[in-house]
Amino acid sequence: MRRIALTSLFATTLLLTANLASANGSKNAPFSLPELPYANNALEPAIDARTMDIHHNGHHRAYVNNLNAKVKDYPALATTSLEDIQASVSRYGAAVRNNAGGHYNHSLFWTLMAPVGRGGSPSPVLQAKLVQTFGSQEAFQTKFAEAATRVFGSGWAWLILKPDGSLAITTTPNQDNPLMDVVTERGTPLLALDVWEHAYYLHYQNKRADYIEAWWPVVSWNQVNARYDAATGKR
Repeated sequence: MRRIALTSLFATTLLLTANLASANGSKNAPFSLPELPYANNALEPAIDARTMDIHHNGHHRAYVNNLNAKVKDYPALATTSLEDIQASVSRYGAAVRNNAGGHYNHSLFWTLMAPVGRGGSPSPVLQAKLVQTFGSQEAFQTKFAEAATRVFGSGWAWLILKPDGSLAITTTPNQDNPLMDVVTERGTPLLALDVWEHAYYLHYQNKRADYIEAWWPVVSWNQVNARYDAATGKR
């Protein structure tokens, strides 16, 4: 009963935060919450429907509303793409960094997952690059999981394509990402994993490693392949 009560309180607090942020936002809000590309329960058992609902409709919606609320302070946000905001995020205050990062990160994260059996596999080109860089796909997944597990507190794990054309596994705290001009290792995000507790705590509690292991079957390699092809095609 205590767990149910805490879960209910957790969800209510998130929704209240989102509603308050919306009340302070602009009527002509330039940023919007994207629809999920699947049903809330489509990623079960890796990610349960309740967690997905809170994560998307609570957390992500709050980032969007809070970012829209900052347009009055930074009018240029209204005509700047979300990606370009990341690239010049040092021009803005912490609220823009946190909420623009949260909006970008989650918008990407949803697309990088698919129901079990529908995510495909690494393309021959990406597979070859993973083998060249990490030794094998299995070795890559092990190293990625280790990096995600080691993130202290809240943050993200990434597979990125660096400007020199190499692949790298990196991590960022909070809602930072590899596009931002404030991070040490920059690059194009190809794969991302949210390791904030809100992404897994209802189902996995403090067992982040279990969440990471369960997540691999719902990775959309089709999307990772498309991002890799697009990023390398620009070179």
